Amino acid sequence: MTVDKHALRVKYRQERDKRLRPDGNDQYVPLTGRFASYAGDPYTPVTPREPKSDHVTVVFVGGGFAGLLTGARLKEAGISDVRIVEKGGDVGGTWYWNRYPGAQCDTASFVYMPLLEELGHMPSEKYAHAPEILEHCRNIAQHYGLYDNALLHTTVTDLSWDDEQNVWIVRTDRGDRFTARFAAMGVGPLHVPKLPGIPGIDLFRGHAFHTSRWDYAYTGGDPSGAPMDRLAGRRVAIIGTGATAVQCVPRLARACARLYVFQRTPSSVDARGNRPTDPEWFAAIATPGWQRRWLENFTAVQTGGADVDDLVMDGWTDIARRVRARIAVLPEDERTPARMLEVYEDSDFEKMAEIRARVDAIVADAETAGSLKAWYRQLCKRPCFHDEYLQSFNLPGVRLVDTGGKGVERVTETGVVAAGREYPVDCVIYASGFEVGTGFTRRAGFEVRGRGGVRLSEYWAGGMRTLHGTHVHGFPNAFIVQPGQGANLLSNIPHNLTESGQTIAMIVRRALEGGFTRVEVGEQAEDAWMELLLSGPGSPLGGPDCTPGYYNNEGQDLGPRGWLNVGYPYGASAYFAYLDHWRTAGGFAGLDFTK
Repeated sequence: MTVDKHALRVKYRQERDKRLRPDGNDQYVPLTGRFASYAGDPYTPVTPREPKSDHVTVVFVGGGFAGLLTGARLKEAGISDVRIVEKGGDVGGTWYWNRYPGAQCDTASFVYMPLLEELGHMPSEKYAHAPEILEHCRNIAQHYGLYDNALLHTTVTDLSWDDEQNVWIVRTDRGDRFTARFAAMGVGPLHVPKLPGIPGIDLFRGHAFHTSRWDYAYTGGDPSGAPMDRLAGRRVAIIGTGATAVQCVPRLARACARLYVFQRTPSSVDARGNRPTDPEWFAAIATPGWQRRWLENFTAVQTGGADVDDLVMDGWTDIARRVRARIAVLPEDERTPARMLEVYEDSDFEKMAEIRARVDAIVADAETAGSLKAWYRQLCKRPCFHDEYLQSFNLPGVRLVDTGGKGVERVTETGVVAAGREYPVDCVIYASGFEVGTGFTRRAGFEVRGRGGVRLSEYWAGGMRTLHGTHVHGFPNAFIVQPGQGANLLSNIPHNLTESGQTIAMIVRRALEGGFTRVEVGEQAEDAWMELLLSGPGSPLGGPDCTPGYYNNEGQDLGPRGWLNVGYPYGASAYFAYLDHWRTAGGFAGLDFTK
């Protein structure tokens, strides 16, 4: 296939420039006003309880995968009094909140769903749907006794280190004030819903909600896929065409009399190829240690660190397989960084051309097909994979409203205005995602105060600083569970969480067995880790030349903070191998254990 690289680069830049906005992340607003009620929990009623004033060995803020994995490993290590504090009415994190129709994981279940081997669970599909993932989360909590000491429907409001008692003081919105010897946080990057700051958003007199607080009382149906029968005869607008919309639009398309899909930037939508799991096949692969092998294989294939057979065979690993195949045929003297970047770009041009051709092959209307084509590199925005999304635009009741990169102009009392035209609707659904580029403290919802009262928000004012993305100087006995400054492999975050949970459990056990009251990363060790991170090539995701999105801070320069949003320079597989050696060596180099 002949590719005019110059023309493509010009086209990509033109499409990017259309969408650049000076307000960046400030274009979004929190769920306030008429949406304030949706910021709460529509799924589970709050159970009254007395405030806690006790002491636990470990408190974990967040009941998603991070809290469940770390809690499980702590229980396996013999630490019994682990307390999860979770703002939702149950565990599950993003899978508790996101119950929109069609929600499912877009990384293969066998590597995405944690602790499958420990619980003996076979995912029903290659890409499991949300109800199954949520039920698996509940089973983890039940299996490891994590419900016993948990505080649900509870939001931490302050986390402060007591330098005299060597404990963390935890305060919550339920009047709790208890202490913990160790504190870990896994608040996740996708849990604070945001709305587009569209003028008139509070004026609309019809029904409106955010996809993460799906209103089945209005639409009918349920998360398990029952038809949304209450939408029959109704006109519905959905604003946003990211990963969430890609999954729920097909269900809405079959339920509404009229569905308007308002698009600022099209997603790249490749084939998913979902299918039921064959029990005989699964029995053959599910031998002892199978999930760790699959995790390591996925990471090795995706990051291109090894020439191994691809067990997972999905859209994520396809990206790496293509690049590796091109590099493999290069002569040895051409395998320079510059030449390999050129090969990567060639592969990406080819793949995106295939994705655009797929639109033409599926969507009948030529104008609609043209608007659905993504003109940017595949990793500029989160790649999507679906077998029904594009097909939805062939249905007579579905209309794509492409805004030419400008977004919706305003909302009126009766409809949505784009490109000067008003579309009367009965319901507006906001598929506008979650806060990502905002600071950790804002997304966490509470301040963390370390030694001497130093605030984490102050310490990170110039950007995150850690050892392994987990340990922060000045914040003893504290752990942060997230992928940044570690492997940073964003397409399968649970692998990061799995390794972090194991590491934390081993450190806590060592501290307890050795009678140590404090564990803290030394300043020199933290500095050395930051220096190592900055020696690498940076993140392959987003970039200033990409179309705006959460991968590149909506196209805004983060300055020095952006330089620190990186991972281990030798790749994810190398990081996990390094981390395994670091913790099994027993010394936990860089951490200071004191009595």
